Amino acid sequence: MSENWNIRTKLVHKGSRRSQYGELSEAIFLTQGFVYDSAEQAEKRFQDLGEDEYIYARYGNPTTRMFEDRIAALEGAEDAFATASGMAAVNGALMALLKAGDHVVSSRALFGSCLYVLEDVLARFGVEITLVDGRDLAAWEAAIRPDTAAVFLESVSNPTLEVIDLKAVCDLAHAQGALVVVDNVFATPIYSYALKCGADLVVYSTTKHVDGQGRCLGGVVLGKRELIRGPVEAYLKHTGGAMSPFNAWVMLKSMETMDLRVRAQSATALAMAEALEGHPALNTVAYPQLPSHPQHDLAMQQMGIGGTVLTIDVKGGKDAAFKFLNALEIFTISNNFADAKSIVTHPATTTHQRLPDAQKAEIGITPGLIRVSCGLEDSTDLIADLLAGLDSI
Repeated sequence: MSENWNIRTKLVHKGSRRSQYGELSEAIFLTQGFVYDSAEQAEKRFQDLGEDEYIYARYGNPTTRMFEDRIAALEGAEDAFATASGMAAVNGALMALLKAGDHVVSSRALFGSCLYVLEDVLARFGVEITLVDGRDLAAWEAAIRPDTAAVFLESVSNPTLEVIDLKAVCDLAHAQGALVVVDNVFATPIYSYALKCGADLVVYSTTKHVDGQGRCLGGVVLGKRELIRGPVEAYLKHTGGAMSPFNAWVMLKSMETMDLRVRAQSATALAMAEALEGHPALNTVAYPQLPSHPQHDLAMQQMGIGGTVLTIDVKGGKDAAFKFLNALEIFTISNNFADAKSIVTHPATTTHQRLPDAQKAEIGITPGLIRVSCGLEDSTDLIADLLAGLDSI
């Protein structure tokens, strides 16, 4: 019956485990290890770990397992492995599947750290990387080969908000026997569609919308049990990428309000994008729910909404962008997003600063580009703050 629960009910109840004390709130099992009744029991547990049995927090923990079960139920995944951060999830998913000599095709419009994992880390270990324009299905088809082991992409790119036809890319990859790994953070677990489109593994930075309140790092890899409890778990538990029990507890409690928060933030983002579009101080406003967005129809088909983040491109480049940022009163300048506090980021000098100028230009990171993450403040106050900032330039 619980499989038919709606999102908000799942976010409050799924995965719950109660101890013999019958606590109402989920318990924090803040322990690194576990004890055994006998040497024989210890031997058996190391040989064949049963359901709800644990040996070491790097391998698993009751609090962490509650979080994994809850987010897997929300996503419609068979299983999940919680990680120390979003990048631990990205790195773990890719490293678990790949070996020297493998070929990976990825969209080129990616978060800076994702590009680093692909171009520096994996390439250093002998994995061949091909980057393509994620919006161009012909480019995907030409790049994916019979020896392609995996395809990686952000369903909505960070920060340029390019939307990829996920089902079409999954079909192309699977036709050649490649697995598909999707960073789905901009789509959010609330509006997620990656597994429905055929993705084999989905990764999130749970630092973002799951916690969504600026407190804890976290990540998660979701997908079929044979992948999660096979290569993904084996890699992450032996290399130390597991989430801490305390952070798992914070994520659990945050999930109770995530649907409310994300829907409110998305409504604010749409109001903000509509208010800013056409402003004389801006070259562009990019938000998937705006009809002017190049992939608007695809975004509405896949996600049904624009999400919590938009971008603006300020006329006058870096100097004008900095003047605008420094004039804001409510917005916080930071490199995070999807927080209860509204945040502005200048990607060219922060999250993507290490990229050569030519590569920035190729993926749309202009000197005037600003990523705007909508929080939980009053939308009219936020819009007034942005308009006043634009007036200052």
